[in-house]
Amino acid sequence: MLNTEIIDGVAVLTMNRPEAMNALSKALRESLAKAFPVLDADPKVRVVVLTGAGERAFTAGLDLKELGADPAALSAANPAANPAGAVADPVGALLACRKPVIGAINGVAITGGFELALACDVLVCSTNARFADTHGRVGITPGWGLSQRLSRVIGPYRAKELSLTGNFLDARTACDWGLVNRVVEPEDLMPTALALARDMSQIDASMLADLKAMIDDGYALPLGEGLKLEDERSRRRNAQVRPEQVEARRAGVLARGRSQ
Repeated sequence: MLNTEIIDGVAVLTMNRPEAMNALSKALRESLAKAFPVLDADPKVRVVVLTGAGERAFTAGLDLKELGADPAALSAANPAANPAGAVADPVGALLACRKPVIGAINGVAITGGFELALACDVLVCSTNARFADTHGRVGITPGWGLSQRLSRVIGPYRAKELSLTGNFLDARTACDWGLVNRVVEPEDLMPTALALARDMSQIDASMLADLKAMIDDGYALPLGEGLKLEDERSRRRNAQVRPEQVEARRAGVLARGRSQ
């Protein structure tokens, strides 16, 4: 249901329900919510890549067939779309992960699956990828952050177009709109995502975590407050850097620049 493979500091999480378009069943949601804290605490893991099995779907979102068969699934006491417990909230667990998470979007990312994709730090998608917010058509309101994150990524007008129509957005347009970092052919998706992950994994683990947190925390603030946050954290961290460390790393930066 959820496969985990760790190779050279990169953990690949694969949602493995291709027969159900990798829909987020209760069991899969709990598996994801439990996996991220474990990977976050594992010193061998520097970067996480999240993807879906097959070429049809990253994930089609909440398992509507499962929800429809369980009258209590959307009750106030047990809200599947608004999870309160740590083991029921895959998006919350992903966001709490201090390590970079690359979403390798292999197929459709629909509704809750769209929300899961939006929580990633970097998105690479294949030409098979499509995005859709069908909350309005299904009659379930977003509870994992889509109504707020999507507009901050692509702007409120485009976000309203997607959410108020439920229409699909193709991979190329998603890239043009700034929703994803790049679009590649299906066979190039995982090699591209893994190459980015390896590049990230070469950076000191604590630096990776600090940079990710600085960007995320600052983005949630007005610009002036974000600049103040950067100054405070930068001063604190840079005070611990020794000149010989900078000199030792400078040669590596220069060599990498010449090779790219």
